[in-house]
Amino acid sequence: MKKILLSLLLAAGLLSSCDMQKDPVGTLNGKEPFAGMTDASRYRNVIYANIRSVTTSGYFTDPEIQMDMFQATNQIGNRGLVYASGDILPTSGEPAAYFSGLLLNVGSINYFLEKMKQLISMTEDEDELVEYRRFVAEAKFTRAFFNVLLFDRYCPLYTAETADAPALGIPIFETYNPTSDRTTYVGRSTQNESLAFIKKDLDEALAGLLEWEAIDRNSASIVSMSPYVNSNVVKALQARLALLIGDYATARDKANEVINTGKYALATYAAYARMWSEDNGTEIIFRPFMSTNELSGSLGSRWLSPYSDEADYVPTQTCLNLYQRRSDARYNAFFETRDLNFEGEIASTLVFNKFPGNPSLKVYADDMYNMPKVFRTSELYLIVAESEYELKNETEANKALNALRTARIRKYSVETYTGSRLIEEIRTERAKELIGEGFRMSDLRRWHLAMSRSNPQADVAPYLWQSTVNVSYFADSHKFTWPIPQSELQVNPQMAGQQNPGY
Repeated sequence: MKKILLSLLLAAGLLSSCDMQKDPVGTLNGKEPFAGMTDASRYRNVIYANIRSVTTSGYFTDPEIQMDMFQATNQIGNRGLVYASGDILPTSGEPAAYFSGLLLNVGSINYFLEKMKQLISMTEDEDELVEYRRFVAEAKFTRAFFNVLLFDRYCPLYTAETADAPALGIPIFETYNPTSDRTTYVGRSTQNESLAFIKKDLDEALAGLLEWEAIDRNSASIVSMSPYVNSNVVKALQARLALLIGDYATARDKANEVINTGKYALATYAAYARMWSEDNGTEIIFRPFMSTNELSGSLGSRWLSPYSDEADYVPTQTCLNLYQRRSDARYNAFFETRDLNFEGEIASTLVFNKFPGNPSLKVYADDMYNMPKVFRTSELYLIVAESEYELKNETEANKALNALRTARIRKYSVETYTGSRLIEEIRTERAKELIGEGFRMSDLRRWHLAMSRSNPQADVAPYLWQSTVNVSYFADSHKFTWPIPQSELQVNPQMAGQQNPGY
């Protein structure tokens, strides 16, 4: 915690190494209040840049390669091997960096909210106050978004039995206080305390954004592909969180609220592939801005190399068998055949190409940058389908499932399923639609299913990294949750003894 708190200002770009007696004009020194709209807007841009950075990084790709849909080739080097091998430990560097990064982002938002509170108290202009309250609402959503990631990746599955158990939640802190005094550091909360904090942020974010939208006569923020957080984005996260903890009525209702606006129609079969290659699509609810001058991570590069004959990770045959091949828009959009070269031996292999790189974001010919599509309507249809099933409303579950499949599969004939077959179809559809977007580990844990990675594509089988080929986790294995970093347990006395079970 010490290194996290002491680096908050630096990470947000607030400190300058120039004249120690006088800050350059236009810089934020971390001590003085925000001077006005310029300072507030600048830091707001930092928050959006942090969202973009997190959503184009290993926070989303690595839970995928840890699970059953991909296998590592001999071309991997050491990229993501800790996940592919299943050997994640409290001392593993990558999960530790992600944990620290999320806490760093939360601390940065705490700093912003404190400064905004001061600025609002000094502001009399009503138009500026309206903007400032919007900025605060966006920041509270973002803090909730990062805390949901912490809750999902680093906390065991939420159950009624563990909800109030000590030290299974996230560390909750909402003040900015960089200090070397370890007695002030916070430990882990209970899961119910974590949820109460997150839900409060989301409720306040929603209220603030609805206020803004009532004033914004052009409703410019309520559009598909919005680069800004709006009330529908908040509801989408509320639905995602509710599904995660088994609050199916809330998950269904929040998802339906967004679907029923009619603003985010599912992409048609013909337009689906373009949504991934060009980052444009009616069903995209929130798409953080990216340009050649403002790039973040490359999602596609986790699987593919800039060289057309190399790939770090390839889909398993089990993964490919989920799709109805050429009649399914996702099969055409996500997979393509490449001849991979393994020291002169060629293997014709289907590779994962869901994030091929937007041509408008290419600085160099081999760049693979795509704007993150953080929330899409298809996820909401899947949330509705699963929630309605759990609420024993099979007719509505089938309706949501068929709506998605009709948009994705050419000449699809509506089907009606019941019982265990229905939930199997919903889970299969979720795997097919959201592959590569960071959901798989959480989904298998929520469903209490085992994970078994095997059945490689035949041509590439001899060239796979052998320690990653046959990896399996039993149902409810502790490995469906990432460990709290050992370095954090050592530095923060309040976290001593608060490691996740099994590690």
